[in-house]
Amino acid sequence: MERSPIVKAKGLTKTYGDLVAVNAIDFQIEAGTCYGFLGPNGAGKTTVMRMIYCATPSSDGSLIVNDLDVNDDMSAVKRSIGVVTQDDSLDYDLNVMNNLLVYARYYDMKREDALIRAEELIDFFQLGEKRDENVRRLSGGMKRRLQIARALINKPDVLILDEPSTGLDPQARHHVWAKCHELIDRGVTLLLTTHYMDEAEQLCDRMAVMDRGRIVTEGSPWELINQEIPPQVVEVRGDTEQRRKILEVVQDEVEYSESLADRLLLYSSGSTNLYTRIQELDLKVKTVLSRRSSLEDVFLKLTGRELID
Repeated sequence: MERSPIVKAKGLTKTYGDLVAVNAIDFQIEAGTCYGFLGPNGAGKTTVMRMIYCATPSSDGSLIVNDLDVNDDMSAVKRSIGVVTQDDSLDYDLNVMNNLLVYARYYDMKREDALIRAEELIDFFQLGEKRDENVRRLSGGMKRRLQIARALINKPDVLILDEPSTGLDPQARHHVWAKCHELIDRGVTLLLTTHYMDEAEQLCDRMAVMDRGRIVTEGSPWELINQEIPPQVVEVRGDTEQRRKILEVVQDEVEYSESLADRLLLYSSGSTNLYTRIQELDLKVKTVLSRRSSLEDVFLKLTGRELID
């Protein structure tokens, strides 16, 4: 028998007076996968997350988490999920072990059970040498791993991650990603928000791109790239007149183009000939770069390049 989605929303809406933060969206998330919400600031993705972990009530629509209605079984929903917010919420008066043990009290765990679970998590996140250290002495990557460990103390079915690698160096980011993949392999469902498109590509099985409270599109990273944009792009940097002349010459070979303040983006199904042709033109441009299209290209095409604060 096929299992129901672990998270399912139908017509999910959140309003604040006249402001519609989330506008009647539908989505469902399969158990044991990573699902991402992407979007510019103010798109509504954080509001969706807050409704899922019962920090913000919905205004309309239905939201089911782990076969529980968030409006009817809020306490049970909270016990079945773990939440890692973007802000550092660790207790700086305690060491690593006690951060886990104190948090376990919120779930009425017996001390002996909490000790066993804390040791498991310290081992899983490779924090054994720091178990008695005050968290002030931890690196940024260790603090983030401890936050995730703490959110897993109650063995949740769903783990919500809000910008899990913000502020981390590349090595720490990849360590966090590796642990996320291990959690998925163990059957934990991850819900992710991120502004890093490479992070979304690394972790997400499926994702929803949101803008102005609505889901613009949904699919796997590769599905979105293949559906929304040609697979190859040539970037040309040079003055405005040079870029205009290049576009006039090659426009028949280009499926989609963007002229930005500092460069020209030319999208096509095969960039090799396009790249070679531009190189052969008698125009002194600064740089010509050929690359594959990315999730960031899709994101910017769908949500625009205007800066939103």
